[in-house]
Amino acid sequence: MVEAEGARSRSTRVESGSVEKDAHADLDVDWLGEDPATGWLTLLRNWITDAERAGLAEPNAMVLATVHAGKPVCRSVLCKSVEATGITFYTNYNSAKGAELAETPQAAVTFPWYQLGRQVHLRGSVRKVSADETAAYWSKRPRGSQLGAWASQQSQPIASRAVLLERLAEVTARFSGAAEVPVPPHWGGYRIAPETVEFWQGRQDRIHNRIRIVLDAALPAGALVTRLQP
Repeated sequence: MVEAEGARSRSTRVESGSVEKDAHADLDVDWLGEDPATGWLTLLRNWITDAERAGLAEPNAMVLATVHAGKPVCRSVLCKSVEATGITFYTNYNSAKGAELAETPQAAVTFPWYQLGRQVHLRGSVRKVSADETAAYWSKRPRGSQLGAWASQQSQPIASRAVLLERLAEVTARFSGAAEVPVPPHWGGYRIAPETVEFWQGRQDRIHNRIRIVLDAALPAGALVTRLQP
């Protein structure tokens, strides 16, 4: 899971009997703190932590949208780190998403915490992480997941599940004598550097709260914060 900072969000509990899903006060600009250019990061981490504490399945799951031939494509992936430089996920570089990011290195993601009535949307440019960073994360993966990354030619056609399991058995045998499974040359991380971040909080009668942060070093204080109508 993504590590969260010790500080909690600036939200406070509402009065007993509230029907709001997240049981918190109304999202407002001051939840970003005195420096919105970095406050978005703290708030995002806190919301992920809230999702973890609420027992949500895959609280770090996010819907990733890329572009192929001018058309949007989306799927769910797991966010593995949230840093000032961006949010990171890992995949097969030869997958469909890898090809799409090579063609158009821009992406958008949404964290959908439906049970809490919260969402966070981010979009920005994408770059591969360093080989050292990939290796550090790879070393923490279960061996079975490592072998699966070698066995699967992600996004490519295959005749049957039986054939896929045969490939897995071959890879398992190949590395049976190795203390550590090496990182495949076609596998690694991508980091999305947010240019726009939006926090969404569901409210009764669809009068939702939306706060958008545009991140740009050329802007005063490095960010422009706007409350949007629902």
